[in-house]
Amino acid sequence: MLVFDHRKRLRVYKEVLTVKQTGAVLADWAIRKIESEYKDDVCLLLEHRTLRLDKDQGKTSFSFYIPATSRANGLARTFIIDGIGYDLFPVPWERIERIADVKEYNTTLLADAEILYARTDDDRERFTSLQARLGASLQNPHYMYNRALEWLNTVMEVYQETLFEEALPKVRENAGHICDLLSIAVACVNRRYFRHGQTDQIKALLSMNEVPVGFTDLYERIIRAKTADEQKSLCHDIIDSTRRFVEQHDRNAARRISAPDFSELATWYQELCYTWRRVYYWCDMNDPVNAYLWCCLLQNEVDKVGDEYGIADLDIFGAFDADNLSAFRKRAESVERKIVAAIEATGVTIESYPSVEGFLKENP
Repeated sequence: MLVFDHRKRLRVYKEVLTVKQTGAVLADWAIRKIESEYKDDVCLLLEHRTLRLDKDQGKTSFSFYIPATSRANGLARTFIIDGIGYDLFPVPWERIERIADVKEYNTTLLADAEILYARTDDDRERFTSLQARLGASLQNPHYMYNRALEWLNTVMEVYQETLFEEALPKVRENAGHICDLLSIAVACVNRRYFRHGQTDQIKALLSMNEVPVGFTDLYERIIRAKTADEQKSLCHDIIDSTRRFVEQHDRNAARRISAPDFSELATWYQELCYTWRRVYYWCDMNDPVNAYLWCCLLQNEVDKVGDEYGIADLDIFGAFDADNLSAFRKRAESVERKIVAAIEATGVTIESYPSVEGFLKENP
């Protein structure tokens, strides 16, 4: 038994050593190839190791390159050596710039890449400056909140497709994408990224300061779910939890930054008051369809300002009854009065005139 363990350890050691040697040899090969055949066509050759398995980590090896001309496409290669796949692929500057702005999936591709070869010092400096730009993006709370919203929007599109999908394999695939992309949204709120991509995401999430309640539990339950309906239901729950988490985080941040300007709320009300008038009109006409649809716009706007200005209990739709529009009208009136009172309580004056003559008198 002792002999077997010794041989096994020796074999593992040799495997690791071979990988390291292969990586170094291939890096040298790629650099020679560029210098001899693509010297004017390739800006940078880079290595990126954080997505590799631990047992395949080379001391150094190529990963991707940034082309200077279209001729550099001839450098691209994929091949297999001793069961390990290698992919030397081009990434244009435009994509690197998008990564610097956290607008691409693999943030780690820029953040954790190391330069193996640079055509010029300017090329090298351009890349390192983009790494610094990425760092600045990650430190900007409001910017990263907006990036989180973009990932949430992408998730909603995937979920919409999933709801109408019947095939279990496709539901499972989409559910995985939903977990992955929601994790990126959460990471954005924390101003973090996944250095190892999809690997050990839950472990990385647990190390973050702010994560939606029950997020990692839902993540695992989605992966372990046995049926398509169960996965769809759990995906709804994790999306809902993440969306509320992101929205609440932004409200808290906004309150920390500055107090709301109620003169802006007054301007908003002066614009939206006609929507209230429409709702009242269609209630009086006993037309539930038009009253309902105009209230959709009104409720959406009211919810936004309620969150921003700290005005509670602004639900209008809770009182909707197609057979009792008078109660619905009263509720809309109550919400309108509450917003007007909140504006006037701060000393802000709503610009309102009893007649056109009054307007002209004040606005000659």
